[in-house]
Amino acid sequence: MNRVTQASPLRPARGDLSSPPTRAPRRKPPKKRRSTRLKGFDYAQEGAYFVTICSFQRDCNFGEVIEAEMRPNDYGRIVEATWAEIPEHHPTTILDEFIVMPNHIHAVMFIVGATPASPVATSPTPGTPIPVVPGPKRGSLGAIIGSFKASVTRKINRLRQSPGMPVWQRNYYDHVIRSERELLRIRTYIQENPLRWSLDPENPQNVKKP
Repeated sequence: MNRVTQASPLRPARGDLSSPPTRAPRRKPPKKRRSTRLKGFDYAQEGAYFVTICSFQRDCNFGEVIEAEMRPNDYGRIVEATWAEIPEHHPTTILDEFIVMPNHIHAVMFIVGATPASPVATSPTPGTPIPVVPGPKRGSLGAIIGSFKASVTRKINRLRQSPGMPVWQRNYYDHVIRSERELLRIRTYIQENPLRWSLDPENPQNVKKP
């Protein structure tokens, strides 16, 4: 278990969270990926966030838990070091409790201060539409996590000589922390994660086989 830096006091986040015809049954539309983001919430604003990121296919690539203690391997140490470097690339972040587990990480992160505004795009000629840059807002939680995941993937693939191989699941899970009491509870949960590994739903041994 690691607390990467000393956290600042909690800054609570603002914001709130007909039958088909029988003669010709409709084909079901493809399932849309369910977003784990809080609808309408600005993830670039000041706040405290609890984040969980799982490895690709939940493979235990980052180490193992032995006698209730997490022992990261080379890949796990890359994850730890890259997470600790986040404030160097994103100065509006403060890192709090963190742990790398065999196939996922848990972390608490604060976003503080104003998010730098993106430069205003101007049309080169009248009537030309302004291009829209896809992806998460700069300085937002999504942008920070995306940058972290990409950096870890590059480093691990360089080490194992497997360019282009995925390291992480496509998505991640987040929770907006809204009180000091909740922050303390989440810190304890992260610290005790290795103790609970035998019962952890992310532990492959606990996945029910068909």
